[in-house]
Amino acid sequence: MESRRLREFTDAVLRWLAGIIVCAIFLLPLIWVLSISFKPPEEWIAYPPRLIPEKITTSNYVVLFQPGNPVGGVGAMVSAAEPVTRAFINSIIVVPIATAASLVIGFLAAYATTRFQAGGKSLPLFVLTTRMFPPVAFAVPLLVYFRALGLIDTQLALILMYTGFTIAFSLWMTRGFIEGVPKSIEEAAILDGASRWRVLFTITLPLVKGGLAATGLFVFILNWTEFLLAQIFTSRQAITIPVQVSHYVGAVGRFYGPMAALGVVASIPVVVAGYIIQRHLVTGFTFGLVRE
Repeated sequence: MESRRLREFTDAVLRWLAGIIVCAIFLLPLIWVLSISFKPPEEWIAYPPRLIPEKITTSNYVVLFQPGNPVGGVGAMVSAAEPVTRAFINSIIVVPIATAASLVIGFLAAYATTRFQAGGKSLPLFVLTTRMFPPVAFAVPLLVYFRALGLIDTQLALILMYTGFTIAFSLWMTRGFIEGVPKSIEEAAILDGASRWRVLFTITLPLVKGGLAATGLFVFILNWTEFLLAQIFTSRQAITIPVQVSHYVGAVGRFYGPMAALGVVASIPVVVAGYIIQRHLVTGFTFGLVRE
């Protein structure tokens, strides 16, 4: 009996240690970024590094919205940079619209390919090939095409590109959730006189809303953090937050304080979105346990 209790106690301690190590691995970079965002310039690359700043300052956050203020220090370093307001507004507009469009198109395409084999059995794999090539391979032809249409440095161009590049992800992820819905439920509704559209929106959609929430969050993160296309297709009017981060690099080096501060500010919408749909995320990640 005592040996069994000792073994159970040892297993519990090992699990706790493993959990603490995993949490430390994932949380330490976040804590370090938060720490740098409150450090003055002389502590950004100080050696030995200190997790807790000696002098806590909010200048790194102030210069994001008012470059050049406060006078001297960080403000003088990034005075040539644009305020982050424009980039933040662009990201807030472009990313949700592109995510919603990708989710709607991906869900309808997944339903069509799952239930009706639309486009043949090879269509989902064909759509997936768009994710097998690096985005830079499409950059040059898209640049020529969008320039001819006058869409360079516009929010519409980013919305179209973000939607197109994430449709494959939306299709394949929602396809798995739709396959988890028993066909007998839909067939019973059709026998009772319901149309296909009514079955889709009143039966299938409520059953897979958790999966759609999980898919939407992943697509949102992909679009929110996308840098390459935004860097190539925007110059000033439609820049996004990842592009704004690259502006805090000068001839004298990288301004780690403002970069870390912007990273903290940019993570807030993702955290808020995850918190809002966390109830649906649990359902989405555990969906498919009930089969026919």
